[in-house]
Amino acid sequence: MRQSDAARLVALSAIWGASFIFIRVLAPVLGPVLTVTTRVLIGGAILIVYCRVIGLDAGLSRHWRQYAVIGGTNSTLPFMLFAFAALHLPASYSVILNAMTPLFTALLAVPLLGERLTAAKVAGLVVGVAGVALVSGAGPVVPDLWFAFAVAACLGATLCYAGSSIYMKRYASGAKPLAIAGWSQIFAGVALVPFVPFAPPTGSITPLIVANVLALAVVCSSAAYALYYRLIADIGPTRALTMAFLMPVFGMLWGALFLGETITLPMIAGCGLVIGGATIVLRPAPAHRRRS
Repeated sequence: MRQSDAARLVALSAIWGASFIFIRVLAPVLGPVLTVTTRVLIGGAILIVYCRVIGLDAGLSRHWRQYAVIGGTNSTLPFMLFAFAALHLPASYSVILNAMTPLFTALLAVPLLGERLTAAKVAGLVVGVAGVALVSGAGPVVPDLWFAFAVAACLGATLCYAGSSIYMKRYASGAKPLAIAGWSQIFAGVALVPFVPFAPPTGSITPLIVANVLALAVVCSSAAYALYYRLIADIGPTRALTMAFLMPVFGMLWGALFLGETITLPMIAGCGLVIGGATIVLRPAPAHRRRS
């Protein structure tokens, strides 16, 4: 891997790790519905314009059903769940739990794509769950019922991401990835618009809030997706997925720097277990030598 590719991977991890910080700031003020709606509509619109500029055919008439399903499973549901969790969890918790996504994806591929359930996948699941358990009791939060709901919401969001990834691989392989990113967010936003009047902002919309909305939509959605799919084209999806392992590191770092969140040793250990579990699952099986 070239140094420029590694630098882009680190940058993508830092950007998506920061998204949890912006959500943590926005959700208590805008509420989950408006936070997600503004993010996906602005981010999706920018990506669609970008597709037009580079002459990419989105194939909307052929793939709109796939875009709608992916919008629900990869944007609407997980973004709403993470926005809800942000009301009750520090951002560093959410980003650590998000690292379960590659692990869940590999496990769902067993029944849905017919892939083998290997000892490594089972071991990875055990290690990852141990990490989640450690993180859940690790920090300066009260483990009450709302805390449990928030942790469950984060894990539900990662399952949505995993299911969406399986769906894309099985049913949307003919669509352009960048078009999927743009139009799926538009469909997600359109589905949420009817609920916006019933979930008005609970705080004042200050210039700082507007800046956070724009950063979340433009940087963490539009720019991040464009960078991610460019990386997939340059280094392949497996290597591009390794950015998920760095996201918890940046999430904890940004949370401590900008939100004053506390990082504890059990949180670091739990983060290591979650990343380790995903690494075990994603590690390619050793190639068997052919008999001559």
